[in-house]
Amino acid sequence: MDEDAGLRRFDLRPDRTHLGEIRALLGEHTAREKHAQGEGDTELMKLCCVQLFNGGDPDDALLIWSAKQAGFDAACSIDVELLLGHGLEATKTHLSTHPSPSAAEALARLRALESLGAFEGFSVEELSAGYDRYYEEE
Repeated sequence: MDEDAGLRRFDLRPDRTHLGEIRALLGEHTAREKHAQGEGDTELMKLCCVQLFNGGDPDDALLIWSAKQAGFDAACSIDVELLLGHGLEATKTHLSTHPSPSAAEALARLRALESLGAFEGFSVEELSAGYDRYYEEE
């Protein structure tokens, strides 16, 4: 499946019944990208992250973080704001209670960016609308 097929199949706001399949697809391409730069489809990975962002489940923040960390291209194409589908404060709270080292890393990155003002005026709705426009132009 490529980005276009993923968009046609799941839309930007997928039905909750499809989120498991999107998570599996993201996990597969994340593993491929971590194995060898360019082996995963980073455009499809980005789309999956947008779809999970729109799902608003705080547990998906770590999946999105892992995808972002998979390689240089993934890091560039997957915006850190995509971790925040449940909102900044809720995501920070969720990550602070999660025992994994990757949760601590993601939380540290969010806090560092927040201290620089990166999330001033952040809105889940506005970011989602921005991705609507982005994918309409594709």
